[in-house]
Amino acid sequence: QLQLVESGGGLVQPGGSLRLSCVVSGSFFTIAAMGWYRQAPGKQRELVADITSSGTTNYADSVKGRFIISRDNAQNTVYLQMNSLKPEDTAVYYCNAEVVVRIFAPPEDLWGQGTQVTVSS
Repeated sequence: QLQLVESGGGLVQPGGSLRLSCVVSGSFFTIAAMGWYRQAPGKQRELVADITSSGTTNYADSVKGRFIISRDNAQNTVYLQMNSLKPEDTAVYYCNAEVVVRIFAPPEDLWGQGTQVTVSS
């Protein structure tokens, strides 16, 4: 059974750092793009950053220069290093992965359960 398991959320003071991790487990052929989204209370889910299988990255303007997305293809894991955190970064962060279950099959869009990040003094 395919699943995405996130870890690394928590409470941090403004200006602090956190590192989120997300591992894809189960049986599959390959993983295409991976990414992180977030949803703050009363707001829509938004893209934070994503990364292709070859390492091309894309960031929301609000996190450029502060967050770094990376992936370890051998470990089926995507990371989000979050630096210089601000109170407005407070949200539930969700991992996303486009997983190709079998060769020639279209990718399936999978989501993690979410991890809470709270930035507060």
